[in-house]
Amino acid sequence: MTTNKKFVQPLDRVSLILIIILTVLIGLIILKGDAVKPSVRYFSWENEKIGADDISFSLTFSRPMDIESVENNLTIEPPLAGKISWAGRRMAYTLLTPAPYGEEYKVKVEGAKDKFAVAKRTKKVIQPFTGNFVSRDRVILYLGTEKNERGKLVLYNLSEQDKKKQEKILTPKDLVVLDFEPFPEGDKILFSAHPANSQDTSSAQLYTVSTGISAEKSGKAEPAGKVDLFLDSKEYQILKFDLSPDGKTIVLQRAHKKNTSDFGLWFLSVGDNGKESEPKRIENEQPGGDFLITPDSKAVAVAQGKGTAILPIQTDASKPLDFLPQFGVLQAFSKDGSKAVLVKFNTDYTRDLFLVTNQGTQKQLIKTTGSIIKCEFDPASPTLYCLLTQLLPGEEYQEQPYLVAINVDTGEQKPILVLPSDKRDLQMSLSPDGLGLLFDQVVSATDTSASVRNNPLKTNDGQEISTSSLWLMPLLPVSDGDLSAELKPEQLPFVGFHPRWLP
Repeated sequence: MTTNKKFVQPLDRVSLILIIILTVLIGLIILKGDAVKPSVRYFSWENEKIGADDISFSLTFSRPMDIESVENNLTIEPPLAGKISWAGRRMAYTLLTPAPYGEEYKVKVEGAKDKFAVAKRTKKVIQPFTGNFVSRDRVILYLGTEKNERGKLVLYNLSEQDKKKQEKILTPKDLVVLDFEPFPEGDKILFSAHPANSQDTSSAQLYTVSTGISAEKSGKAEPAGKVDLFLDSKEYQILKFDLSPDGKTIVLQRAHKKNTSDFGLWFLSVGDNGKESEPKRIENEQPGGDFLITPDSKAVAVAQGKGTAILPIQTDASKPLDFLPQFGVLQAFSKDGSKAVLVKFNTDYTRDLFLVTNQGTQKQLIKTTGSIIKCEFDPASPTLYCLLTQLLPGEEYQEQPYLVAINVDTGEQKPILVLPSDKRDLQMSLSPDGLGLLFDQVVSATDTSASVRNNPLKTNDGQEISTSSLWLMPLLPVSDGDLSAELKPEQLPFVGFHPRWLP
């Protein structure tokens, strides 16, 4: 009789030992509870540079969190007011106002608990988290008036600490810049210019120039001052242009140099490397005047006769999307396109400024005996900033320019600053974060030196410019009346005109 003996193999011994060890570890974890701390797995603005269009960030946690615990232990330095919303393990923070430019920010979550820790009343808290992001620099663009800057496009970075890097002359000495508009990411500027050795503005062509600032989508920055011809003026004179808010479309007002009846609006598309198409006419029977592309970048508001027409850009424009017969000039759109301010010209030579909404509401905001030069909506409040003039009493015709803030909801008006009566051809620009207002004060030419006479610069009304000072007015909401009254304009330490903020 034979006996079958079973022998334990070495591999079986190893497996048995591992099973015993794992069983013991699982038992200890069950007895002790989950020792892994919750954490932030993803922060959408980590090491990003944000602009006024960036209005919300998100935090994604490793497990479901106790909402109250997170909200009570979330801090942003410097503070940014906002609203919180949740979707599972993801928390979104939406800013109430654009983040002030030129700042470094930290987002911290410390001491928050997950749902399980709260339910079991344990002391276990989240792994401390700190995220970092910055806002764009406070950058000004202007046209120079003195010496080597005369007629050139100049960039000045107010946030740059190194004085040698603060100022950049972007355009070459052989071009005199007439007008310009920055692209939305601030990496390029679209501008019109004519040769410096000619005073024939009909020869002006469209160019682009790099600013040296990286486009956030590509992360690449071309060296500042790289100029490319965008559209020539061999056949058509370029009278005006407007760049769409998304930076993808340009609308042009052009006139044929030989056939003056060939006059109207054209559009062309913009690609990453320049124009994607040749100009196409916006077909409409009515001749147009001043124009402005709508915030959605799909239509253009055009002054036609005694009214303003809203024309589609890429489709048949023979049938306007809308027509406002009583308003001659559209001044500005709100950022979301729900509101606009338009000028009504009265038979008694006064002008009314009206607020018009996309619901058809029309409300008079202001009446003036002078001019309505420029208006801009605050990006984060119901405030409208306007540069106006008022006719002064007396036999001599004089207009008094002034800046005013208007609450479009209540109609409340608050004068900000009264400017000298001899300064009528003014330009203003509201900062993208709504915290500063730029304006210039042009001095008419009395200088007869060769450098000035050979390269005259002109205002919109044809006056030759000798020099011009630039000013920055700090802003606060209209409701902060006491604090706003203490704010005074500051003359900037450089000379130029036609100031604009970089987005």
